[in-house]
Amino acid sequence: CVQPSVPPVPNYKLSMSIPEWLQAIQTYMKLLQYNHTGMQFFEIRKTRPLSGLMETAKEMTRESLPIKCLEAVILGIYLTNGQPSVERFPISFKTHFSGNYFHHVVLGIYCNGRYGSLGMSRRSDLMDKPLTYRTLSDLIFDFEDSYKKYLHSVKKVKIGLYVPHEPHSFQPIEWKQLVLNVSKMMRTEVRKELEKFARDMRMKILKPSSAHSPVKERSRGKSLSPRRRQGSPQRRACRRDKS
Repeated sequence: CVQPSVPPVPNYKLSMSIPEWLQAIQTYMKLLQYNHTGMQFFEIRKTRPLSGLMETAKEMTRESLPIKCLEAVILGIYLTNGQPSVERFPISFKTHFSGNYFHHVVLGIYCNGRYGSLGMSRRSDLMDKPLTYRTLSDLIFDFEDSYKKYLHSVKKVKIGLYVPHEPHSFQPIEWKQLVLNVSKMMRTEVRKELEKFARDMRMKILKPSSAHSPVKERSRGKSLSPRRRQGSPQRRACRRDKS
């Protein structure tokens, strides 16, 4: 039987411009194809440290199986690692269509004063966007306009922080530093919020909003008396599961 061809993983060449490199990564993702099977081939837990997610991305390149939007974000981070001029951050959308809610995520890209994205979707205009948008809000509104074509109304937009270029980092990805309930806001208001956030991101003054910082977890563990600690792990686990 004929083995299916495995697309070669793109390699950055010094002769490439960043837009060309991003295009090569997106072309590779498209060759893997969108996963329409209804089965999830790779387990992506958003709370895992970056190092663990990068191992999963490596597995994706080895297996060459079709992927969905979340896997594309992880793969996009993996393939753009080591390009310090390229900042990567997750952008999530919650939309409403025909009585149902839908969730989608892409990898936002910021480089050289311009925004764009990498990703995978059933719809060609809801994944990669060229690195040509002058502002973050221009990029987000373009996604919103694309959604309108499919009669989806965007309810919420969540923007995460820049993902570190350190593939061995134990830090998890910050997925939702800014959450905008866009369906209840005017575009001018949304633009103002996005631009303030984008400015703070560029200045690197934002810190992860996640309350479960490792330091807090550790200090809380230390202060528990042995007696209380016995009964508490289960309760703590339940609380975490709900979040």
